[in-house]
Amino acid sequence: MCSRRFLHAGCARRGSRQHCGEGADGGCCGALRTGRLCDPCPRAARRRASALTPSRSGVRRIVSTHGLVFAGAALVAAGAAAAAPPVVVIDPGHDLRANLQTEPIGPGSRTRKIKDGGGTTGVVSGTTEAQLNLAISLRVGALLERAGVRVVMTRTRTAGTSIGNVARAGIANRAGAALFLRVHADGASAQGARGSHTLYPALRAGWTDDIYVRSRAAARMVQRELVRSLGFPDRGLQERTDFTGFNWADVPTILVEVGFMTNPTEDGALATAAYRERAARGLCRGVLRFLGRSPTRC
Repeated sequence: MCSRRFLHAGCARRGSRQHCGEGADGGCCGALRTGRLCDPCPRAARRRASALTPSRSGVRRIVSTHGLVFAGAALVAAGAAAAAPPVVVIDPGHDLRANLQTEPIGPGSRTRKIKDGGGTTGVVSGTTEAQLNLAISLRVGALLERAGVRVVMTRTRTAGTSIGNVARAGIANRAGAALFLRVHADGASAQGARGSHTLYPALRAGWTDDIYVRSRAAARMVQRELVRSLGFPDRGLQERTDFTGFNWADVPTILVEVGFMTNPTEDGALATAAYRERAARGLCRGVLRFLGRSPTRC
């Protein structure tokens, strides 16, 4: 069932990534992502021309906007799409049960990771990370919807076995998300570890090269607003090559660790409605800044 508040993406299939074959010049176009013109390719292997269906007048107009290429009548559809509200997919990390099945770390990779290790638990509150992630995520979604953003949740309750990260990324890909926001809390063996930090995909050709710049920009904005709102120590940003959910994403994506549930002070704070609200508002403001909208709407 769909949530009454949010559009809930249920069953998830593999992401929208496709592959094109060898070009006439012998170069491989590599990973072809939905909405892109056979990119990325090595410069030497780039096509010199692309065939377009002739219009009745025999003339075709090509327009490039923000890296996307449109031809002829497609401009009308592009204009209509621009008027639609941006989509943000919110992914509350983990679920009730871990999922120890494995999945490829990225498209075509032989390296595999477990789908979900299960997350951490509050040292003071006894709250599971899955529960905390969901509570904050639902509030972020409500704030964003109030600000005119269309929200898709990867889950709206904590009640089952985690679907894994390939499936989570697939939900964001199919939604055509302007941002894939992954909400987590941290854990460490030492209770003294504390603070908030944000992770984003490292640059890797064929996997993240077309989302790297925008993901990094989103990470900076969201981290700044989260720290400002929560007041936890700023642990900064971190690139990751080994996150399955990053490597399978075709849209800008970040993973936020709001605080340490293994730290008594931060876990105690995050167990309160007041601090969860502060976390949600900080995330909302960061997302709105990334979307070019006023953060005061949070």
